[in-house]
Amino acid sequence: MRVLVIEDDRETAGFLHKSLKESGHAAEIASDGESGLTLAREGGFDVLIIDRMLPLLDGLSLVKQLRAEGDRTPVLFLSALGEVDDRVKGLRAGGDDYLTKPYAYSELLARIESLARRHTPEEQATRYVVGDLVLDRLAHRVMRAGEAITLQPREYRLLEYLMRNAGQVVTRTMLLEHVWDYHFDPQTNVIDVHVSRLRAKIDKGFETPLLHTVRGAGYMIRDGDA
Repeated sequence: MRVLVIEDDRETAGFLHKSLKESGHAAEIASDGESGLTLAREGGFDVLIIDRMLPLLDGLSLVKQLRAEGDRTPVLFLSALGEVDDRVKGLRAGGDDYLTKPYAYSELLARIESLARRHTPEEQATRYVVGDLVLDRLAHRVMRAGEAITLQPREYRLLEYLMRNAGQVVTRTMLLEHVWDYHFDPQTNVIDVHVSRLRAKIDKGFETPLLHTVRGAGYMIRDGDA
């Protein structure tokens, strides 16, 4: 794995460079936001580890710029700013994960390895079918009993993830990670609201409900009554 560490603290950067190499990974260091952005744009990195507070260009602005340019390289924010609002800002700026200083290196290593695995392209079906509900990924279209259903982008992602895991319980944690890209619980009812909206669109007016709440566990989409 090839990692770019954008960190202005010499001691922290040196420790990460040495530790990542000892763990069998290649690591490059940038000590400010502008040089980090230049290196990141060159590409070829599996993961970016970025401090929030950087000279010349702060971490949030750096990641927003990369995302605006279409760069989807996984980003782990590493920061002393650890309040919930700080973490939310990092994730909304385009970060994939957020780790607060001080941290255990073993946890950091596990997190970046997980990020790299999740972003490895894997073959997925182009069409999901549950009963008379069809999601066509190529046409970006959802139909039920031949009737087109209009979904908002987040509702579409939610339905796609549920249908990809049809017949299995999908937990709130799984939805937060795979649909909202959150790696912590924001303590809001955002999932309940979106599930309710989705259920109204795909089940209301149809004889057989497909989207079920599994009390105390999560949600499941399947053909037939729960």
